[in-house]
Amino acid sequence: MQPFGKSQSVARREDIRFLTGAGRYVDDIAPEGALVAVFVRAPVAHARIVSIDLEPARAMPGVAMVLDAAGAVALGADLGMGYTCAPDRRGGTGAAPERPFLARGRVRFVGEPVAMVVAATRAQALDAAEAVEIEYDDLPAKIDLAPGGAPLHDEAPDNLALDYAMGDEARVEAALAAAAHRVAITLADNRIHAATMEPRNCFATWDGTRLSMTYGGQGVWDLKDELIARLNLAPEAVHVTTPDVGGGFGMKGMNYPEYFAVALAARETGRPVRWSADRSESMLTDNGGRDLVSAVEMGFDADLRLVAYRVDNLSNLGAYNSNFGQMIQSHLFARVLTGVYDVQAAYLGCRGIYTNTAQVDAYRGAGRPEAIFALERAMDRAARELGVDPWDLRRRNFIAPDRFPYTTVSGETYDVGDFPRLLDRAAEAADLAGLPARRAASRKAGRLRGVGLCYYIESILGSPDEGVQIAFTPDGGAEIRVGTQSNGQGHETVFARFLSDQTGIPVERIAVVQGDSDLIAAGGGTGGSRSVTVQTNVTLKAVGEIVAGLGAFLAERVGVPPSDVSFDDERFRLPGSNETPTMLEAAAAARDAGREDLLTWRCEATLRARSFPNGAHVAEVEIDPETGRIAIDRYTVIDDFGNLINPMLAEGQVHGGVVQGLGQALSEQVVHDADGQLLSASFMDYAVPRAADMPRISFENVPVPSTANAMGMKGCGEAGTVGALAAVANAVEDALWPLGVRDLDLPMTPHRVWEAIRRAAPLEEIAAE
Repeated sequence: MQPFGKSQSVARREDIRFLTGAGRYVDDIAPEGALVAVFVRAPVAHARIVSIDLEPARAMPGVAMVLDAAGAVALGADLGMGYTCAPDRRGGTGAAPERPFLARGRVRFVGEPVAMVVAATRAQALDAAEAVEIEYDDLPAKIDLAPGGAPLHDEAPDNLALDYAMGDEARVEAALAAAAHRVAITLADNRIHAATMEPRNCFATWDGTRLSMTYGGQGVWDLKDELIARLNLAPEAVHVTTPDVGGGFGMKGMNYPEYFAVALAARETGRPVRWSADRSESMLTDNGGRDLVSAVEMGFDADLRLVAYRVDNLSNLGAYNSNFGQMIQSHLFARVLTGVYDVQAAYLGCRGIYTNTAQVDAYRGAGRPEAIFALERAMDRAARELGVDPWDLRRRNFIAPDRFPYTTVSGETYDVGDFPRLLDRAAEAADLAGLPARRAASRKAGRLRGVGLCYYIESILGSPDEGVQIAFTPDGGAEIRVGTQSNGQGHETVFARFLSDQTGIPVERIAVVQGDSDLIAAGGGTGGSRSVTVQTNVTLKAVGEIVAGLGAFLAERVGVPPSDVSFDDERFRLPGSNETPTMLEAAAAARDAGREDLLTWRCEATLRARSFPNGAHVAEVEIDPETGRIAIDRYTVIDDFGNLINPMLAEGQVHGGVVQGLGQALSEQVVHDADGQLLSASFMDYAVPRAADMPRISFENVPVPSTANAMGMKGCGEAGTVGALAAVANAVEDALWPLGVRDLDLPMTPHRVWEAIRRAAPLEEIAAE
């Protein structure tokens, strides 16, 4: 049996239905005649709820139910949604205030759901929502990213939700004090909106004894557990499914208030209830990403070896704790705090702040892009201030290939790595030798050219546990039930192809089943770049058990010891027999013999360790000083993803991740005014990147196979974003550095670049140079 797939670039089989309009999303499969839910949302960022009068809305035509927090409690619901708290150096964990799924007593951000109206049609529900009468007593809005201000929760009177520390602070301070060179930089990491093609949505049905919930998310089991807890239902009384999903990016990996209110409405009305966010609701209420400020300091010895590294960040949690909000800029940031560099004196301090804005949680990369952005921007700044080449400074400080396995100061054990080899290949692929000529040509044309490097590493996150069920179907095929959840990554292609590679079952005869809590007992969903690694790991174990089981059955039939039977990924070999049955033929023989026990196989497995994808991103930009416009002229990615099952899908993941990183760096930003009103509430005001603005992205995998799994794989779903932020920011800094531009916050929009150039140097000086 091969330990990994055949590494062929196979076209995605699910794309046929997506491209021909045959995809089945939540709105496509909602029951006919379902009631429609609409939410009455807070119009202000912070206020006491003085009174709510639901009766005018209940009297409106078509209305089946109107619900607020008090009504939900009266129906037996537990309003408080679940979440995870991070360790706090003040003792215990961070603050843990209630996050009600309908506002109770106070509203804390614009868009927070206060009441729900359920009616026969959306138009009727919208009309009735207008009739709900709510009186508010406005409170001061807390928007700034610092402790203090009007308190949002009694549990955090200074709005400091979390005070997290990792590392030996005294050791780091001593190392910084003794360093021959010290470099400091402060970096703002702008808030991002996930902007999924399909907004959040769900529908729920109740048959009198059992709740069925369908929603667009990243895994069904966490929502099932929360529905059990919020609605006080037995586990067997809850069924959660997820059909096709139009993008998640981490934002759909959490539970949201609307799901519980809709489920409660279905239970109480006895009728199906559906809800879909419009784009403005998404902008207002989807969890945001990033939103932090990092103060970074580095200490180098006389040989320019990094001897101390310190980061203190302030992160915005929004109004409440989201599922993993406290963990992102603390525990997950710490995972890759020191990146690919050999330094053991390092410290991270993270203070999480409550503000009167929507929650902030995981967005593609979840803490690792933020950590690498801080580290790689600081490394470039250090090189410029110390007068050395940024590439050479990195080479001096890389963890040497002979140091693996290497344990970082944050306790991560990197199993393998060859960073110098990848960096050398990046220099070749990006044609670094030709940069002076290209720079001169840009200067002659009146433009500024810069190149930026980011060498990233990321830690694969999420549960290392996963399950699978493989069944041989009566029609002569096979079905694989997986615990992960595709959000557009191509899982159906990958998992069917992997099973085909390991068993010889034709890929077109393999059905992939996902997203159903009745059909799959447990699973970890998608997130943290875990899916393919954990799912193929458990599938490989299951195939081994199938081969052993069917092999023993065939051995008994021909009268040879089971140990004499072999399988070559396509056929069984039976000594002394002319039979060479395929796996499907062996399964058919077992079915004919009445051996039902050999037709369905369930397996669970745990990865023994995490893997660490890494690589070099090289961005080359050209800037027009008269307009501030940044054109990304070249973009090169050299990754170490270990062994690949489908290189084309891996490249697609890199392209998508890079584009999202470039979007954050150059154009995207969620903006609130001083009163907490969202100013970037539509795509007229929130600038997602356009295809015409994106470069051709060159990708190459230079594998150093991981020892953490049998396939030698490393996850690839988020790597593009992890590397892109610092690469393009460093390129812009490289282009503008000669003009004296030192500090330019993200996003680096044309207006910001133009202003920075004007402050630094008059146009005639630039032209003369």
